[in-house]
Amino acid sequence: MSAPESVNNSLVQNWGDKVILVVEDVDTNKIFFDAALRKTNAKILWAKDGREAIEMFQNNIIDLVLMDLQLPILDGYSATREIKKINASIPVIAQTAHVMSGEREKCLEAGCDDYLAKPIRLQILMDTLSKYLNK
Repeated sequence: MSAPESVNNSLVQNWGDKVILVVEDVDTNKIFFDAALRKTNAKILWAKDGREAIEMFQNNIIDLVLMDLQLPILDGYSATREIKKINASIPVIAQTAHVMSGEREKCLEAGCDDYLAKPIRLQILMDTLSKYLNK
């Protein structure tokens, strides 16, 4: 597949055999992810804080984690470190509105495999997920 085809096709995915854990505490962001991912047929699990994310990760077979960083109870950095201790090979993609200098490095240092800045554009979300789920 040539590069232009993969860009055009990234919005049309069938991940019916994939499980994505979305860790997000803001309802409007949940609505965005739900709408963006619904057509992919992936099974979506939701966690509202870092502690719940770790529990869900331990109790389910997860293919990818979309991790908000600013979370109640346990932040996304700490939750990512714990998830990576359980299974370092599962991709964790950070999503944050904090795009200050050094934020990307802080995410990668915590174990995140990639980073999305909010507000997240649909094309960028799907391109990023495709990179990890279409292996």
